[in-house]
Amino acid sequence: MRKNTLSKQYQSGKKRNFFKKRTFIFFIGLILGIAVVVSAYLTSVHFSTDESCMVCHVHPHVEDSWKLSTHVNNGSGVKVSCVDCHLPPQLDTWDHYTAKLKLGLKDVWGYMTKDSADFDWDMKSELEHAVKYIPNQSCVKCHQNLFPEGITSDGITAHLYYEENEKKLNLQCISCHLDVGHYNPNYTHSKLAGIPGVTFGVTVDPSMYFQEPTKVTAFEDFEEQIPGTAVTVAMKAIPGGTFQMGSTEKEPFRREDEGPVRSVTVSPFFMAELETTWDQYWAFYAQTMSEGRIPPEDVYANNSNPEVDAISGPTPPFGFPDQGWGGGERPAITMTHYAAETFCQWLSQKTGKKYRLPTEAEWEYAARGGTETPYFFPGSPKDYSNLGFWRKFFDAKTDSISSYAIYTNNSRNRTQEPSVVLANPFGLKNMSGNVMEYCADKYDAAAYSKWADQVKDPLVTEGEEWVVRGGNYASDASELRVAARDYTKHDTWLKTDPQQPKSIWWYSDMRGIGFRVVCEPASAIEQ
Repeated sequence: MRKNTLSKQYQSGKKRNFFKKRTFIFFIGLILGIAVVVSAYLTSVHFSTDESCMVCHVHPHVEDSWKLSTHVNNGSGVKVSCVDCHLPPQLDTWDHYTAKLKLGLKDVWGYMTKDSADFDWDMKSELEHAVKYIPNQSCVKCHQNLFPEGITSDGITAHLYYEENEKKLNLQCISCHLDVGHYNPNYTHSKLAGIPGVTFGVTVDPSMYFQEPTKVTAFEDFEEQIPGTAVTVAMKAIPGGTFQMGSTEKEPFRREDEGPVRSVTVSPFFMAELETTWDQYWAFYAQTMSEGRIPPEDVYANNSNPEVDAISGPTPPFGFPDQGWGGGERPAITMTHYAAETFCQWLSQKTGKKYRLPTEAEWEYAARGGTETPYFFPGSPKDYSNLGFWRKFFDAKTDSISSYAIYTNNSRNRTQEPSVVLANPFGLKNMSGNVMEYCADKYDAAAYSKWADQVKDPLVTEGEEWVVRGGNYASDASELRVAARDYTKHDTWLKTDPQQPKSIWWYSDMRGIGFRVVCEPASAIEQ
């Protein structure tokens, strides 16, 4: 009996020791857990200060532009910190801390392994990159009242559009408010006032204006003079000929809409040496601009009436359409296909010649310049493209292509002046890259299959979108192939335009689009 009692006491004591041990371990674990959480929190707080951000982000101009922005330099005295914009709100705990960890590790790795002098901060501040680092919910958390006192009528229209379409169109605040976090003197959040070149401090003596267009007496290159302006357009004589349009199935990165290959004959024509420049486009804008919002149907009716002398041109764009990249001979961008056609109509009226957009066949024929390879310059798309498994380990070649094209590997995410590239065999510049160029054709993916094996001067007139060719400054080298086809995305390119009806002149969401003109010889050569 005593033995059983001792056994029970022993077992009871053993259990008490066991529970004491577990309790001890539990409390130790609890204390350690609290210590870890507190340490992690304090570490997070420490590395969430603006000063901490600047340790890795060593570029001083970013700090300076932040201090000049409305997030710091404002009348309310409120200062918005780095993490307020660049991380999801803290209320979204998981998203906030996972994003912080991801960005923190990336920044530390970049700080330790890369030379900050090699970073292209201007390129990284462009909208395409900025949207990756500005969670929209962070904007919404602070700016809960979208209709504050003093908001303009344009602002009300824009914010109503945002409220109605935020989820459906995935609208981002930064698309319209790119400069609120970092001041940019070349960015404006208002309609363009005045006419560039006239009201922006660069004026031309009217005595320098041309009085008459250039007289053309032979099928050869000429410099078109636009009467009433000091602007010219260099035109190249493109001899007619027959070429193989499209690409074979063996061509790298070929797409289905590039075939089947057809033998196409093109009549002679003149083509602009350069994509239409800002100097040329602003001359058109100055003489045709419409101050108010004219209903699109009235514009179409006016411009299609041959009895009407005055052409209705673009309304003022919202902001600087040149994106602050510069004007002059840089290609004019962001205009719609209709605006490009209206420019051609104006140029025809001013010169007495027939100017228009090139057909797709004319464009490819001119771009090839007599060559039959993927590019009009030496090299294979496989060597130049950034696409493919091996590009994770080896960089694409750029030695030859960079001499002829402005594309993703050398553009710094913006257009460049034509002087930095060489011309193709026909003397035309930027037929590959810089900006995509409008054609006169409607887009049909099966267009070539509907043609005969041999065809002359084809033109596709049925379809929803327009053909665009050449690729742009953000394109991969595979998209710069002469046979590569693309088309407008009209609704997508107007996604953030809040106007109703939307603009028929300017795209709000496409920057890499432009055009060049062609001239019909029969209308130009004097007999």
